[in-house]
Amino acid sequence: MATPALVPRQAAGMLARLEGNVQRVIVGKAATVRLAAAGLVAGGHVLLQDLPGTGKTMLARSIAASIGGEFRRIQCTPDLLPADITGASVFNQRLGTFEFVAGPVFANILLADEVNRATPRTQAALLEAMAEGQVTVDGVTHLLPSPFCVIATQNPHEFHGTYPLPEAQLDRFLVACRMGAPTTAEAEEILASRQHGDPIAELQPVLSGEEVVELQRSCLRVVVAAAIRSYIVSLLEAVRARPEVALPASMRAGLYLQRAAQALALFDERDFVLPDDVKTLVEPVLAHRLGMRGRAIAEEVLGQVVAEVALPPLRGR
Repeated sequence: MATPALVPRQAAGMLARLEGNVQRVIVGKAATVRLAAAGLVAGGHVLLQDLPGTGKTMLARSIAASIGGEFRRIQCTPDLLPADITGASVFNQRLGTFEFVAGPVFANILLADEVNRATPRTQAALLEAMAEGQVTVDGVTHLLPSPFCVIATQNPHEFHGTYPLPEAQLDRFLVACRMGAPTTAEAEEILASRQHGDPIAELQPVLSGEEVVELQRSCLRVVVAAAIRSYIVSLLEAVRARPEVALPASMRAGLYLQRAAQALALFDERDFVLPDDVKTLVEPVLAHRLGMRGRAIAEEVLGQVVAEVALPPLRGR
């Protein structure tokens, strides 16, 4: 028997539990927590970018701890091999046959910590998993569990021992978030909350894996009016026309922008997308995908595009 569809109020209540639980550990980063949660609800993957020690890994672990299901962590290093992620066929001497031993990618939440410290070959091992929810080893395709979400952390590529993520890899992350430095008050609260231990050890799941899947289905039922779709296309075309942009956003980026806006609507008990949903998500969904010329900064160009592109009149669905 089919599970009844979630109404917006139910979805918003479940998401509020998730945000509240994560914010017991992550202090003062409500916008970043919401973006990361929206990426999960939209059925995508999340890239956390910032300096070491800003809480990227802690945010990923907090989200994983808030969701019932299988959680695995990969510490990316230059000697990590593709088989260390996907798994490999191992010879069983007793049976005289090869058996597939699943790697850590077979999880509901996979934390790829410092993903840009892995070599390009190892980074590529995640491409099929992130795009299609499966991995192929020795010609045999293995489906990944549902839900499946990769939360990757990345240090700036200027740091020693890192390999910049290729464009194809970046394009598979639905949103990219930055933690940012804490304010004075936030820093003091962080110190106070950790003087007797790590609060993440006390986190308990507030959503089951099945509830996450139901939220993802609810996201697909959020209505995107024709005018909103036209607005997204106009944004992509305006970015493509900018001379500072060498590598524009792909059509996948437009699809991700629409899906992320659908997810964001659920947080506010809505079953329809507003223009502000799209505007809020332009930078976290598009900036990491753009290749810029010279010293142009993607975030600045996107800010100008959002200011210049007018929203078409709303004419229903």
